[in-house]
Amino acid sequence: GIPFVWTLALGLLSGVLAMWTRGSEKLAESIFLVFACVSVGSVLVITLYMITAGAPAIAEIGLGNFLFGTEWKPNAKEFGILPLILSSIAGTAGAVVIGVPIGILTAVFLSEVAPPRLAGIVRSAVQLLAGIPSVIYGFFGMLIILPALRALFPGQTIGESLLAVILILAIMVLPTIV
Repeated sequence: GIPFVWTLALGLLSGVLAMWTRGSEKLAESIFLVFACVSVGSVLVITLYMITAGAPAIAEIGLGNFLFGTEWKPNAKEFGILPLILSSIAGTAGAVVIGVPIGILTAVFLSEVAPPRLAGIVRSAVQLLAGIPSVIYGFFGMLIILPALRALFPGQTIGESLLAVILILAIMVLPTIV
């Protein structure tokens, strides 16, 4: 075995290293705290700006007309956002209906059924998808999903539809669900 003196020396060395790195850990913790506060502060400043910049316009047309109006015609001073709110809710719900079962079934497949080699490949692909910015998903939707929908429903749509939004969002949430 290792002599007692070496064990004692290694223990002391590890204690010194722990105390020495504690200072750098505190520094890193402080830096992360500052950046977290800056992030939260930035969101608060943006929110306050949007409220103060938009409040006069909303006060002019009325909060009820703004939230429950069905027409968006800036030239006619009509600013109803109800269709935008409802389409956002429908798009999110559709993406959840498609994405959650696929994501859960994929996760179960990876953890219970897939051979280790295949599971490793699919996990790497899922992690790669998780790192893709949402702008790229939107670009993918414009280049791939929209033309596919045009081809699937010729003459009925130009592709820009709630179905396209649902499909793109479902693809986007898959890495998080898996």
